Amino acid sequence: MSASIVQIRIRVWDRFVRICHWSLVACVLTNYYLVDDGEGLHQWLGYVASGLVGARIVWGFAGRGHARFADFFPTPRRVVAHLRELGAGRGISHDGHNPLGAIMMLTLLAIVLLLGLTGFLQTTDRFWGEEWLMEMHEAFASALMLFAGVHAAAAILMSRIERTNLIMAMVTGVKVRRSGVNPWRGRHSPILRLPEHEIRD
Repeated sequence: MSASIVQIRIRVWDRFVRICHWSLVACVLTNYYLVDDGEGLHQWLGYVASGLVGARIVWGFAGRGHARFADFFPTPRRVVAHLRELGAGRGISHDGHNPLGAIMMLTLLAIVLLLGLTGFLQTTDRFWGEEWLMEMHEAFASALMLFAGVHAAAAILMSRIERTNLIMAMVTGVKVRRSGVNPWRGRHSPILRLPEHEIRD
């Protein structure tokens, strides 16, 4: 007997989070691939990116639901529980960021801020022309692209595990989850949906 496939729609990301996310992606990709270092546009895109991160941090405290840091902050207990479930081959479904995704998200935000800071310092009299600062800025840029690539690959992988298109969810704000075959086990078994509040810190 085959199990029926049921679609579950969950509203996750509000409009502010989605606009902030894709605007930041646009700033980063444009600055890295299309604009030369030192151009005025490069600097202003860096400032805009830093401003978007600042706005997202504020929204992490002032927003609602899954936009709030309290909803997904990766405490050690949450991370360990998530790793154990993944190691056991059980796909735990988080409505917001899962703990590993939260670590990556916070890391990316921090790197963007460090890029903005090192870029700004290069325009000041005290640090103008400092080779070590330019190299640090370039290193942060390379790290950002590396982590962003890992982030994108992880989103595709977790979309498969959780049976929901995580990338599209960041476009529409809605996660559409299918309950049916567990891709890790190759048979019909429901994914465990673990509400964030069930993990006590």
